[in-house]
Amino acid sequence: MRLLLMSDTHLPRRAKRLPEPLLAELPHADVVFHAGDWVDTATLDLLESRSRRLVAVYGNNDGPELRARLPEVAHADLGGLRFGVVHETGPAAGREARCAARFPDLDVLVFGHSHIPWDSTAPTGLRLLNPGSPTDRRRRPHCTYLTATLADAALTDVTLHRLR
Repeated sequence: MRLLLMSDTHLPRRAKRLPEPLLAELPHADVVFHAGDWVDTATLDLLESRSRRLVAVYGNNDGPELRARLPEVAHADLGGLRFGVVHETGPAAGREARCAARFPDLDVLVFGHSHIPWDSTAPTGLRLLNPGSPTDRRRRPHCTYLTATLADAALTDVTLHRLR
């Protein structure tokens, strides 16, 4: 199963549209994750129409229209792993322990908010993934998103893609 992970698209404030390399991944993804801060409903409509399955949440910059359509936390059981998606997880210091306590029944937590890519594992085994942002690099050298493969109840080939 091919996974595509993104967050913090902030359209049309940070960019006019999603980058072409990211859009080119959509037909290959079995599941698309978006960890919030869409800002516009057009991007949600686009991903809903082009994704086989979309697992998504709203973020702190998302208004009432997006909050009416998306949850604060989303869950999905995929290929033997329990996934969760949330926008904010708090400061980097202590993140693994805090998220493991908040989400004890998950195997993988996809999150956003910081625009900074993150891949770590809590002592409990919870894998934390932040794909960064494909449109707003903030203090990072590149805009980013993630892809991964899910097979035999294992997440493999987790790849950070850097955009120009």
